[in-house]
Amino acid sequence: MHKAIVTLTLYALVSASAVSAQELTKDWPMWGGDPARNNVPVGNNIPTEWEVGEFDPETGEWDSSTAENIKWVARLGSQSYGNAVVAGDQIYVGTNNGAGHLERYPADVDLGVLLAFDRETGELRWQHSSEKLKTGRVHDWPEQGICCAPYVEGDRLWFVTSRGEVRCLDVEGFRDGENDGPYQEEPVEGENEADVVWSLNFMAAPYYVSQHNMCSCSITGVGDVIFVNTSNGLDESHINLPSPQAPSFMAVDKNTGEVLWTDDSPATNILHGQWSSPTYGVINGQEQVIFGGGDGWVYSFDPRGDGNGNSKLLWKFDANPKESEWILGGRGTRNNIIATPVIYDGLVYVAVGQDPEHQEGIGHLWCIDPNKRGNVSPELAFNSADPNKEIEHKRIKAVEKDEGDFVRPNPNSAAVWHYSEQDSNGDGEIDYEETMHRSCGTVAIKDDILYIADFSGLLHCLNAKTGERYWVYDMLAQCWGSPLIVDGKVYIGDEDGQVAIFRHSSDPNVAMVDDGGEMLPYYGEIEMNNSVYSTPIVANNILYIANRTHLFAIEEGAEPEE
Repeated sequence: MHKAIVTLTLYALVSASAVSAQELTKDWPMWGGDPARNNVPVGNNIPTEWEVGEFDPETGEWDSSTAENIKWVARLGSQSYGNAVVAGDQIYVGTNNGAGHLERYPADVDLGVLLAFDRETGELRWQHSSEKLKTGRVHDWPEQGICCAPYVEGDRLWFVTSRGEVRCLDVEGFRDGENDGPYQEEPVEGENEADVVWSLNFMAAPYYVSQHNMCSCSITGVGDVIFVNTSNGLDESHINLPSPQAPSFMAVDKNTGEVLWTDDSPATNILHGQWSSPTYGVINGQEQVIFGGGDGWVYSFDPRGDGNGNSKLLWKFDANPKESEWILGGRGTRNNIIATPVIYDGLVYVAVGQDPEHQEGIGHLWCIDPNKRGNVSPELAFNSADPNKEIEHKRIKAVEKDEGDFVRPNPNSAAVWHYSEQDSNGDGEIDYEETMHRSCGTVAIKDDILYIADFSGLLHCLNAKTGERYWVYDMLAQCWGSPLIVDGKVYIGDEDGQVAIFRHSSDPNVAMVDDGGEMLPYYGEIEMNNSVYSTPIVANNILYIANRTHLFAIEEGAEPEE
């Protein structure tokens, strides 16, 4: 592990002073912490050094004898993609059943699993088990488990299962001796079972959603309403859309499961699947709920709907150039949206991407002004047969030049800035490090400094107001997750199982350190012993990081109990 040689005392004092002036983040109850989705909690003395210890390769049991700054470790499944959330006295993580925590579901039974642990000890509290759909990988990909984060408020939790459902759970499970919902039968004796209050099945009538590979959305909620992306998508042919009229976006009463309104805007233009998560904010007095669509468009709605069970569109934004093209297997230049939009200082930020199995490709990061209305895309498409009439969007390629289609700039464009390729060194060529590639990641922004990782493993640092490129760091490994900014530091994990830690700065000479001509993260890279696909979070001054198989609670000076 590389360590910075110089310690700047003044910087440390300023950082500690800034934290003390803010309210400490106690809970992190949804993906991104709150409905704006910006992963920037408040913490102090968050570790920059730790050792995870050793693990038995057969049993997965933890040997803490060599661990450092590890409070506890909890066993997850064999593949874990769900981001952790912390609320009350528990922490929740989505994974698969590789750990076999319940006797009735041994580890060789494939499930989508949501686990609840005691946040002080890491002890398992309960498990929610989603049995695999009989239709197989077209709807419920083997071994992938629960890939989203739940939303927790008070004594209730809401999440999207791998079976195409929203479920509301009692956060106590059956540990309180009560069955809070008639939906759930009494648990198997001696098992730590989830207590289901209500369930809403997207795949059943009247919605008939057909998710592609999996259903995954990290719910957000405001007041009595939760917002959900249903994951409606293509079938196994990757061409046919089984349910073109099925809703893509929903607003649901969080207390009863009643659907308040739906929207099917992506309709027949869905490219693959839909796995983005909604964002909510009040911007210049207007409530907005913002969805990333599987057609590569960003949609904003009035959260109240139109009062008749339908959505009320505020604006929509095509996040792909009109001349980009969708080609099967990721070989094209048109992308959908997997990342979660983020609201920061009245602006919306979102990147485009594809299923990671489609590998690398050109990407786009947008800063959008959410105060405009209607079609606020950067470009509009027309045809020479009627050059003053905007043509309908087309799924594969919005503009076919050989058919007389052409592009004009949109005078109503809401694009504040666009980041894709920048010739930063002025040599007339676009280098690998000067390219924004496809991304699953969500931006994190603080002090007008934006960080985002692309799937190619580049961490980009930009000016959030202008899109100016400050610096880029190559992690030399694919990255599925998003950055964490806390305590004057930036944390990001990668597929090789390392967490890189930078100082929060737009100056590369401050964020990183020169190690014999090679710029490296200021605090080095920590080995996590397995791939890190999820995003680090902080609550109550404890850093939580999940790798594929384990969840770690990391705290300065922590010593695990024997």
